[in-house]
Amino acid sequence: MNNVEMARDYLSRAKRCLREAELALNEGDPPMAVRRAQEALELSVKATLRMLGIEYPKSHDVSDVLLRHRDKLPQPIKEKVENLASLVSELASVRGPAFYGYEREGIPASQAFSLAYAERVVEEVKKYVKDIDEALSLSR
Repeated sequence: MNNVEMARDYLSRAKRCLREAELALNEGDPPMAVRRAQEALELSVKATLRMLGIEYPKSHDVSDVLLRHRDKLPQPIKEKVENLASLVSELASVRGPAFYGYEREGIPASQAFSLAYAERVVEEVKKYVKDIDEALSLSR
């Protein structure tokens, strides 16, 4: 499988995760919306890096790779890379808590994430996934 096929598959999965994030919002499950939005963003960013032939660490936070290779990114991703990298990092840091809560503190996921936060995250991720999809032109 080549980079284009892999990137196309990642992006397809990203869109699926985004639909699941929206479903979670509609069902009143903010932490699951955050978790699925994080997965959507991670997959779409990794699709971008894969498409460009840029190696990235096998971790959830690839913000440093985005910033290091900003000159290779297509528009409009390049012009938004600082904010995108910040969101990638933020969501990677809450990925676990969105699933399990803050176990040490005894805070379940359902109490750790507000609906307003989840709505903001899903909307931001939706814009980035759309930008990435259009920039890579993989679904055409």
